[in-house]
Amino acid sequence: MTTKKARGTWRSALVLGATAGLAAVGAVTAVSAQAAAGCRVDYQVASSWAGGFNGDVTITNLGDAVNGWKLTWTFTAGQQVTQAWNATIPAGTSNITATNVSYNAAIPTNGTVNFGFSGTQNGNNPVPTNFALNGTACTGGVTPTTGAPTTAPPPTTAPPTTPPPSGVPYANSPDGFAGAAGTTGGAGGTTVTVTNQADLERYASASAAYVIRVDAAITVSPYGKEIPVKSNKTIVGVGRNGQIVNGGFFLGEGTSNVIIRNLTIRDTRVASDDPDDKDFDYDGIQMDTANKIWIDHNQIVRMNDGLIDSRKDTTSLTVSWNVLAEGNKSFGIGWTTNVTARITIHHNWIHHTNSRNPSTDNVAYAHLYNNYLQSVTGYGNYSRGYTKMVLENSYFESVKDPFYKDDTAELRQSGSIVTGSSGKQQTGGSAFNPSSFYSYTLHPASQVPSLVKTYAGPQAAIGS
Repeated sequence: MTTKKARGTWRSALVLGATAGLAAVGAVTAVSAQAAAGCRVDYQVASSWAGGFNGDVTITNLGDAVNGWKLTWTFTAGQQVTQAWNATIPAGTSNITATNVSYNAAIPTNGTVNFGFSGTQNGNNPVPTNFALNGTACTGGVTPTTGAPTTAPPPTTAPPTTPPPSGVPYANSPDGFAGAAGTTGGAGGTTVTVTNQADLERYASASAAYVIRVDAAITVSPYGKEIPVKSNKTIVGVGRNGQIVNGGFFLGEGTSNVIIRNLTIRDTRVASDDPDDKDFDYDGIQMDTANKIWIDHNQIVRMNDGLIDSRKDTTSLTVSWNVLAEGNKSFGIGWTTNVTARITIHHNWIHHTNSRNPSTDNVAYAHLYNNYLQSVTGYGNYSRGYTKMVLENSYFESVKDPFYKDDTAELRQSGSIVTGSSGKQQTGGSAFNPSSFYSYTLHPASQVPSLVKTYAGPQAAIGS
């Protein structure tokens, strides 16, 4: 399989039909007036996989303020939307109408609104070009307009989430247990940019400190190889350019002070090993007795074994703002009888996975917060062995056994939302107080899906 990190972008000026008002029930009615109107639409294919993709759309209002909007376009290759966030989009059609939700109806002059969606595609996924806002097609300029009132239907369902806060919500330095331990990666070392496997391996395995910028899709050979990473390294994708294809990373015993950030790591599946992934250990990131590790803003998908494996007392680990998807085994933690590890897991979007989401075995302090688990068929957050787990303000949607524990483990939960899910929701024990180790900010669980769909995974602003 292949993943296309396409960045198809369509920018244009749209003539707005009119200034609009939002009625209390959600219907949008445009008012006939002489109004300066215009808009730019930025459309991006944020990620792609066999049969599907995620799209990201930003509207910039160049004219008078708008209160209530519909954006329409047509997919010319049969693509269809299956779900959306920050907008309402009916499924099952290639003629798309995206309607504002209650919290983003107003777009001031020079203001923006952003929404995203997941869709289906058959391998041909051209960028649409026929955008129209409130019924008026794009014309290439800001012009006075008049027009008859138009009416848009209200959303058919209430939005399940609330909007994320304004501004970038993530930190650009390690937090959680990795931050508390003083993780700095390759800071202070030489900065290099790599575009091939030989250079990546040479710098990643060096004894000196390096900041390694990955500015290309690097296909790893032999298939499934986990590139060794030594201490005092930062490996960061340049914008959304950095990809590790058909391979992953390995952090062995004694490896310390490593940052892996803003990369897409993908595609080591072996068809003959489905569905158990027992014969080929081709992980996205494997850590054995490592410490002071920050794994942040990566997209890790379709690996033959674990997307992430934290093994053999790996500690002072923070895993944040990642997309972990399309895997049989998402995130395994344990492979030890010791109970010493300290791990923070927050703001990750884990979707379309089976087991280990994560499976957390014999971890002294496991702090999980503001994660979004979606379409999980095996089990969700599992506190195993003698783990003490604190679970806060996460969002579980269509998850089997959202959270539960062994009799010997502890799990304290607060503030999470569970919807469309079934099975175990077990708690017990006082666990521990994360704020005694580090400071952190909790977002309301209702904001988590929008937050991680917008900000998890590789970001254009990181590593550039």
